[in-house]
Amino acid sequence: MYLARVIGTVVATVKYEGLEGYRLLIVEPLDGEGAVTGDPHVAVDVTQAGPGEHVFCVGSREAALACEPTFVPVDAAVVGIVDQVHCPPLPELGT
Repeated sequence: MYLARVIGTVVATVKYEGLEGYRLLIVEPLDGEGAVTGDPHVAVDVTQAGPGEHVFCVGSREAALACEPTFVPVDAAVVGIVDQVHCPPLPELGT
């Protein structure tokens, strides 16, 4: 599971049989402080998230299980909309 921000949408006139009705969103992975940590990618939206919203995503097998019917061919899925992130600072390590 990872934090991400929705930065766009994908329009597909033809989709795999199990993906009808699902939106495809472009998301960019974030760390707890909101900094981008990876390249943008497409995720299937099961939550009705919109551009600019912070979301949490799952990948691999978990992404395929998030859709109904399960095991559709997806690599990432948006499974929640984030209201707030609290990430306390890590303690300093002694050297």
